[in-house]
Amino acid sequence: MTRRDVTGRRVQLRELDLDAFFHPKTVALIGASDSERRPNTAMTRKLRQWADKHGATVYPVNPNRDDLDGLKCYPSISDIPVDIDLAAILIGDPMSVLGEVLDKGARFAVIFAAGFAEVGSEGEALQVELEDRIAAGDTRLLGPNTNLNAFELFDEDNPGRAVALITQSGHQGRPIFQAQELGLNLRHWAPTGNEADLEFADFAGYFAELDDVGVIAAYIEGFKDGRSMLLAADGAAKAGKPLVVVKVGRTEAGREMARSHTGHLTGSDAVISAAFRQYGVTRVEGLDELQDAASMFSLSAPPTTEGVCVYAISGGTGAHMADVAASAGLSLPRLTDETVAKLRAVIPGYLRVDNPVDSGAAPSSDPVKGPQIIEAILSDPNVGALIVPITGVYASLGTQFAQDLADAAERSDKPVCVVWGSPLGDEEAYTRILRKSQAVVFRTFRNCAHTVRAWLDHHAFAKRYVSPFDRPILDVSPARDASRIHLAARPAVSEHTAKQILREYGIATPREYLVESAEEAVRAVSALGGRVVVKAASPDLQHKSELGLVALDLRGEDDVRSAATRMLEQLPIVASDAQVEGLLVAEMIDGGTETVIGLTHDDLFGPVVMFGLGGVFVEVLEDVTFRIPPFDASEARRMIGEVKGFPLLTGARGREPADLHAIVDTILKVQRLAFDLHDDIAELDINPFIARPAGGVAVDALIIPRTTRS
Repeated sequence: MTRRDVTGRRVQLRELDLDAFFHPKTVALIGASDSERRPNTAMTRKLRQWADKHGATVYPVNPNRDDLDGLKCYPSISDIPVDIDLAAILIGDPMSVLGEVLDKGARFAVIFAAGFAEVGSEGEALQVELEDRIAAGDTRLLGPNTNLNAFELFDEDNPGRAVALITQSGHQGRPIFQAQELGLNLRHWAPTGNEADLEFADFAGYFAELDDVGVIAAYIEGFKDGRSMLLAADGAAKAGKPLVVVKVGRTEAGREMARSHTGHLTGSDAVISAAFRQYGVTRVEGLDELQDAASMFSLSAPPTTEGVCVYAISGGTGAHMADVAASAGLSLPRLTDETVAKLRAVIPGYLRVDNPVDSGAAPSSDPVKGPQIIEAILSDPNVGALIVPITGVYASLGTQFAQDLADAAERSDKPVCVVWGSPLGDEEAYTRILRKSQAVVFRTFRNCAHTVRAWLDHHAFAKRYVSPFDRPILDVSPARDASRIHLAARPAVSEHTAKQILREYGIATPREYLVESAEEAVRAVSALGGRVVVKAASPDLQHKSELGLVALDLRGEDDVRSAATRMLEQLPIVASDAQVEGLLVAEMIDGGTETVIGLTHDDLFGPVVMFGLGGVFVEVLEDVTFRIPPFDASEARRMIGEVKGFPLLTGARGREPADLHAIVDTILKVQRLAFDLHDDIAELDINPFIARPAGGVAVDALIIPRTTRS
C-alpha cells in the first residue's frame, strides 16, 4: 500500500517494473505495415530492427494481412498465442483496439496517435476516458501523442557515464539523440507524450536506480503531479544522479503552447524554479545547454575544490573568458608559487601565468612544453577545473594542442573544459580528437561558464542533501483541532482570528485586545501599557490603512479614545457592507526588519511556503522565494538567503542583524500549519513579520479559508 503523509500525498513513487518496458521479450505491433511511404512501415521496421538486436519477438497485428515482411500477421492482439510485454498501437484510432489490449493483459502499451488532451475539450474528454480505462486494468500506458524513441539503437562506444533522456516531445529530444555523434553517451530515451499514465517521475525514478546511468536529462512542458516530481528528484539526489531539465512555461505564451502540446498544467514558474533549487535539479534554458550540462556531468568527477583556471593561447581570449567566468559566479584563484614557477619555465616572461594563463600560442603546440603547461595547472591544489577557450586555430597548432588536452583529460580527475569557438566545427582536432575524448567540449564561452557553475552547485548540493521524505509527517499536531475551532467560529477570518491561529502554532504576535467601544479601548491601553495601535477588526477589510482604519503609535488614553471614536464613526460610512467585530488594540512593535512569511496553494504542489522582505521589496520588487513542504531548518535558512534583500537581515548599512533563527523557526511553524490545515486554509499572509535582533513578531496576518476541501 502506498504511504501518504498527513496531507494525503504520496511519500514514495509507485512501484513499476519498467525493465519489462525497456526490455520486452514479446512485442505486438498493432497496425503494422510494410507498404512503402506509410509512416507505420517506418515504425514497424524500427521496432523490428531493435527487436532483432535485443532478442525480442515481434508479432505484427493487421487484419488485412496474413504475413508481413516474412512474419505471420495476426488479425487481433487476442489471436497472438503468447503473453505480450509491449503492445505498440500505431493506428489512428487507438481507442478502437484498447479494449483488446487490456483484455490480452499486455504489460505495457504505447499509443502513438495524437488528438487527446493537447487539442482542447473534446480531446481532454477522450483522454479522461483513456485514463479511466487504463486505471481500471493492469496494463501501463506510454502516451498518447508519443513515439517509439524508447527503442532507438544507441552508440555504446562513447566515453563517460551514461545519460538517460526523458522528453515530452520527441522532436525536442532529437538534438540530444544526435549529440551521440559528438560524443554524448546516451543510453536511454523515454518519450512520455501526454502522460495519461506513465509520467516523467516514473522514468526519472527508474533511471536513478540504474547502475549504468550517471545523468538524467529532460525536456519538460508540464508535470502531471508535483509530489511525484519531487519524489523523483529526491530519488535522483539520494542516488547521486544529476538531474538536468529544460522546463518550458516561463511566459504565458510558453505556458499556452505547452498546454496545447501535452495538455499538462505547467504550474507557477517561480514555484517550479524553487522546487528545482530545493531538490538540486539543474535548470537550463536551451537544448544546447541541456546537451552541455549532460556532457559535463557524464564526463566529470566531483570537484576537489571550487577554483577554476583559464588557460588560453591569446591574452584577449583569456581576458574575455575570465570575464564570462566571473559573471557566472566562478572563482579564478591565484595559482601557487610552485605552479607559477613551472609555468614561467616554459612561457615567456612578458606573458601572464597567474590565472588566466596566457601561453602566447607557441608553447602550446610544443610536444614537450604543451603537456607541461596543462599538467602544472591541473596539479595546482587551488584548481578544481581547467577551462581552455580556443576561438580559432590553425592545424599546426590545433591538432597537437587538442591531443594534449585530450590526453590530460584521460589522466586527470579534474575536468578539462574546452571551448571550441571555430565557426566551422569541422576541424579534425575538434571532430576526431576532442569530441571522442574525456574532455568536456563546448561551443560558447557562456555555456561553458554556466555549465561549470552548475556542476559545482550540484555537487555542493549533493554533499549536504538529506531527504525530507525519510521522516515524513504522518500525523496532525495538537494545534490543528484548536485552530479549526477558531476557523469554524466565524464565517470569515479576521486579523484577530488569524493571529489566534498563529498563536496555536507558537508564532509570536503582539499582545492585543478586541474591543467594541472607545472606553473599552482605553481600558485595553491600561492593560497593555506604552504605545499602541488601534485598527478596525473585520474579516472583510484587507486594506484597512487605505480606508483610514489604522492608527499607529498612539500614546495615552486621550489619543486612543480619539482614534477609536473616529474609527467607530467611520466604519458605517467607508465599510457599510463589512462584517465588523470591533476594534483591535495592540501593542506597538518597533525596530527590526519587515519580512513577509506566507502560505499558498499551487496547482501542482499543493501547500507552498513563501518568504520575502517586506515593504517595497515585496510590493514592487516581488523579492520573494518559495519552498514546498516537507523541508527542514537548513532548507529554510537557504530560503532566506535567496532573497535579494538578504543583506538587510545581516546588518547592511549599519542596521542591527536580524535573528535569522527566529525567522527559520517561524517558517517551519508555518510549514507545520500548512500540513495540518491544508484542507482549511487557501492562503496565509504574515505581513509584516518583524525580524528583530532577538526574536520576531507577526504584526499582521491574513487568512483566506478554502471554499472546498480536497
